[in-house]
Amino acid sequence: MPLIGINAWSLPSGLPLHRAFEMAKAAGFDCVEVNLAEEGEVSLQLDERSARRIAEDAARCGIKLLSLSTGLGWKYPIAAPDPTLREKGFEVVRCQLQVAHWLGADTALVVPGVVTPDSPYDVVYRLTLEGLKRLAPEAERFGVHIGVENVWNRFLLSPLEFAQLLDAVAHPYVGAYFDVGNVLAFGYPDQWIRILNKRIRKVHVKDFRTTIGNINGFCNPAQGDVPWERVGIALQEIGYDGPITAEVEGYRTLQTLGLKHIAETLRLLFTPAKGAEV
Repeated sequence: MPLIGINAWSLPSGLPLHRAFEMAKAAGFDCVEVNLAEEGEVSLQLDERSARRIAEDAARCGIKLLSLSTGLGWKYPIAAPDPTLREKGFEVVRCQLQVAHWLGADTALVVPGVVTPDSPYDVVYRLTLEGLKRLAPEAERFGVHIGVENVWNRFLLSPLEFAQLLDAVAHPYVGAYFDVGNVLAFGYPDQWIRILNKRIRKVHVKDFRTTIGNINGFCNPAQGDVPWERVGIALQEIGYDGPITAEVEGYRTLQTLGLKHIAETLRLLFTPAKGAEV
């Protein structure tokens, strides 16, 4: 049975982290994924003492901190065409690696680059590859893996291409942070899992309604069209034993109840059937 996690974004906004940890534990989660921001409790200015205190608060609640996320990769991509912006992106990832190390987390989520009218696909690919190669030794130094996430950035639209990029980086501390729901608009998550295979460091889950087909189609697990049984079988086949972390909106009202339902749903979806072969 894998560990079940929740991203801190999915918890009620404005909560101090020690309260968020308590709420997540009470709802039935094993781990919480905290997020690095420009300001706030976990920010670019966080010092070691404060980070260690956050880790102690989590441990006191029985919550594990296994990964560190951020939304800053959208604002400061490591594949930005502007060198100044690109350097800021490197600075953010370095900060993630340091903070993750202090927290005791082993993976930092990285959004690699964003294809736009002014950032051509081939240029983003080249700069992403160069950037990951540059950051890989620093990830190893901190003992924290870089988990490149597949997001709606018009980039890495095929699992073959994603695997090719990671193989070109060719470093054990650079892998995939695979998001199950993000591929459903143009692919099949179980196929991505089998192709990415041992390159996967962590897994995000959310559901998606293909009949809506845009960003409004994202929803809580078991409310959309993700083939959950096939996903679970594929993860078993590749031997993935890391956490399953929900990154979802949750309930807009009765938020505490919603968190419990999400945790219970994930445990049901990812509990292997008795006698199932891996």
